[in-house]
Amino acid sequence: MATRSKSGGNNTLAATVSGSSRVGTSPRPRLADLDVSPGKRVRLTRMLYEHGPGGGTLLILPIDQGLEHGPVDFFSNPDSLDPDYEFRLALEGNFSAIALHIGLAEKYLREYAGRVPLILKINGKTNIPSDSSAFSPLTATVEDAVRLGADAVGYTLYVGSPAQDRDIAQAMTVRAECERYGMPLVVWAYPRGEAVSKKGGRDSLYAVEYAARVAQEIGADIVKVNYPVPGPSDKEAPAPYNQLLMTKEEMFQRVVRAAGRTMVLVSGGEKMGDDELITKVRSSLQAGATGIIFGRNVWQRRHSEALDITSKIHTLFREYAEPTA
Repeated sequence: MATRSKSGGNNTLAATVSGSSRVGTSPRPRLADLDVSPGKRVRLTRMLYEHGPGGGTLLILPIDQGLEHGPVDFFSNPDSLDPDYEFRLALEGNFSAIALHIGLAEKYLREYAGRVPLILKINGKTNIPSDSSAFSPLTATVEDAVRLGADAVGYTLYVGSPAQDRDIAQAMTVRAECERYGMPLVVWAYPRGEAVSKKGGRDSLYAVEYAARVAQEIGADIVKVNYPVPGPSDKEAPAPYNQLLMTKEEMFQRVVRAAGRTMVLVSGGEKMGDDELITKVRSSLQAGATGIIFGRNVWQRRHSEALDITSKIHTLFREYAEPTA
């Protein structure tokens, strides 16, 4: 792997940087090797092996954007404004689970209960205020997730936000409830805030790797992260990050390693072309991600196109499947 000092003249620094970033392809955590309760093991088995691509992988369809972004995300495909559209895609596209907030779960899940696993998002916010002090209050409880038959709960944690003290304390109560009920905890780990912006930005390796590590440290079973993106602002990151020269794939290998025994989901973000999407999926799985969580990249497409790209993703996932749990 090509890693070196940007200056090219400091051999000591170059050796330090190289030693800290020499990362091979990382195997993803296997459920059989994780120390989780029987309840968590049952629910994770359903998502990892009995639904979706299987083989210890995850293909998640999120539709939490209505709260987080507002109706604007549905303009490009008006059919997607109806949550039943996403539920049908999750069923017909054989997704491991669908992720959404309690209002949609209570109003639309009934027809799909038992056929599409549910990840209940239990906190959220709008994007109307600035993200400078981002914080997502609870919108539901772990008990709600149990009542609805969910296989996991989702929690958004804003790493680096000035409100992270409240956020981590709130996450602690959610984690404790997850342990009590045997419910897997999926953490949306998002770097946010002015301090993050001044240290390379929220998509920098420094920020994304830190967020993945925080998710493992606070007890997440699965972490959702964005793919790190190299850019000019990397020089503002703390040392030695500001001296690393790495490809996006090498960066993501570090993120997976930072998550340790916490399974990693890669966020899809804004809609991209088919070739770019498949490349992102392949590089993520190759680096040790357990799966992907693609929303707009699926349901912003017409129904037939969404199922077509999902089929291609399934084909790719089969290359990384494991035979048993």
